[in-house]
Amino acid sequence: MSAHTIQEIQSLLPHRYPFLLVDRIQSVDLDAEDGAVIRVLKNVTINEEFFNGHFPAQPIMPGVLTLEAMAQAAGLLGLTMLGDKKTPSTLYLFAGADNVRFKRPIVPGDQIILEARFMSGRRGIWKFDCRALVDDKVACAAVITCAEQELEQA
Repeated sequence: MSAHTIQEIQSLLPHRYPFLLVDRIQSVDLDAEDGAVIRVLKNVTINEEFFNGHFPAQPIMPGVLTLEAMAQAAGLLGLTMLGDKKTPSTLYLFAGADNVRFKRPIVPGDQIILEARFMSGRRGIWKFDCRALVDDKVACAAVITCAEQELEQA
């Protein structure tokens, strides 16, 4: 699958600035031998609001936002896996993170490759093995749990 634009990402995820933390889907392999996998790009720039307070003298991307970016990548994979079963009101909610490990700080100028690999799914609860890579080195790893939900229409 070819790279996806931000407009295509926005058609799948409800997040918008400043909370959309993915820039481009680089690849999706739904038939990977060890589970469907997605690779998503996040460009980290000094212009991001969170750098005003975390930390101004030595800016570091907050770990919780790295986890959120991994959850967004997992959500993109889950929604892609649903294919035609996905409706315009289908959401993937971040439901949990296990085995979280931060290996190195993420700073302005870094490009993060977010990898999410499908592990299991049952009754709308899906688990993904996720990694955030900078220069092919793991910056963060976690098992992300997402809950599939239909958005209530008003």
